[in-house]
Amino acid sequence: MTHRYPEIDEVIAYIHQHIYDPLPLSRLADHVSYSPYHFSRLFKDRMGLSPLYYVSSLRLQKAKDLLLQTNLSVRDIGLEIGQQSLGTFTTRFTERVGMTPSEFRNSKQYASSRLLSLQRLNDWRTPNLVISQHARIEGTVHTVVPFDGVILIGLFAKPIPEGLPLHGTLISSSRDFCFTGVKPGTYYLMATSVSWGMQAADFLLPHHTLRTRSKEPIIVGPHSYVPHQQVMLYPSRLDDPPILISLPLLMNNFLNRVHQSSTKGS
Repeated sequence: MTHRYPEIDEVIAYIHQHIYDPLPLSRLADHVSYSPYHFSRLFKDRMGLSPLYYVSSLRLQKAKDLLLQTNLSVRDIGLEIGQQSLGTFTTRFTERVGMTPSEFRNSKQYASSRLLSLQRLNDWRTPNLVISQHARIEGTVHTVVPFDGVILIGLFAKPIPEGLPLHGTLISSSRDFCFTGVKPGTYYLMATSVSWGMQAADFLLPHHTLRTRSKEPIIVGPHSYVPHQQVMLYPSRLDDPPILISLPLLMNNFLNRVHQSSTKGS
């Protein structure tokens, strides 16, 4: 990785290696011989997230892995990632993944059918686009390697794809996208991809899908013009934040919008 603050890469690798251990801020800062204050400032400048928020995100990703790959109970999985309270674990997981741990575990049953429904879709126009006094954010998605499938793209409140996007859509392979009615605020553009024929487990746990995240926020003012966004999807990197939001949930939401739009038009 060729980024500023290369020492942060060492810490990220260390976090991955010790994700089930206690990782207080002092331990992470000591790993690179920095004060906690200086380390936190550099980490957030590089990653957009605080060190401990990043750690909690990786642990929720591990919880997703355990839900699909083991028969451990939801309570035991919460304990495994350091959550002593089942209620707290369930609340945090639901807020950031978009469904409860049990719902996520059960979603494997229908995930492949959602992807098949998208593959059979003929009209990929984003449904329910409306004329609005608020901003439009438009762009074009490219991929660094040949790709045939669906791209999920959205605007998020934080520089990590968690929770439902404030604006989101799906597009078929590499092409243009448009969000309308974007209110003044600060947004982070994130995207990932799912290839046709991909197994459910591979996009329920999207560790290796193509992805992108905006290095700088998109700031929308009351009357500001937002330049056309050129979005490049690349293979996953160690320093990418985990994709916590459930991709089958986003697929299902998009299909429901398409169905509602076609019903209104018929």
